[in-house]
Amino acid sequence: MIISPIFLLLVLPTLILAGYAQYRVSSAYNKNVRIPSRGRITGAEAAQAVMDRAGINDVEIVRIPGHLTDHYDPIHKRLALSDENYRGTSLAALGVATHEAGHAIQHKVGYAALKARMTLVPVTQIASQALPIVMIGGLFFGLGGFLIQLGIICYLVLTVFHLITLPVEFDASRRAKKELVSLGILGSDEMPGVNQTLNAAALTYVAAFLTSLMYLVYLLALRRN
Repeated sequence: MIISPIFLLLVLPTLILAGYAQYRVSSAYNKNVRIPSRGRITGAEAAQAVMDRAGINDVEIVRIPGHLTDHYDPIHKRLALSDENYRGTSLAALGVATHEAGHAIQHKVGYAALKARMTLVPVTQIASQALPIVMIGGLFFGLGGFLIQLGIICYLVLTVFHLITLPVEFDASRRAKKELVSLGILGSDEMPGVNQTLNAAALTYVAAFLTSLMYLVYLLALRRN
């Protein structure tokens, strides 16, 4: 990419925000993963309890390797939890696990934003795979007309995807926080640790949206010039 005043003004601040968001996630998770819940229920058990209340009996909870690799797979109806959150009884583990269960509830009730995000996944994957062409081409050959146009298309797709992701993630966290207390899994005095963990994670989605948006604006500005 061409380093220009426009780039420094638009994109650099969002890259700093993205780095800060990742730091916040790591800091909040590492702090709250060391705080055990009083009930000693595991993340897998909490996620199952949340789905049971919602009448979901066709989603499998599986354990997967990695750190914070937790996700809900709506295609195969699998709720995948990293080992530390699958077996863990910490405030962080319960927050993350029930957040993913929140996505399963969204899928069951036909939450519109989740359906829209699922529809966009294939084209988003294509856009993500095309971006290295823009980056490498811009680095070695400069951003010409074709690369700028390709970059605009890619970042437009990514910006829309990240925008739709925001309500999906915020709603899943809202559902998780509500069910943890409603089911008696956690006491209200234990929720600050969950809130801190999930709110920090939410910042990463905001940062991802702003970063793709600013790259889009940057490329549009280059095209005008």
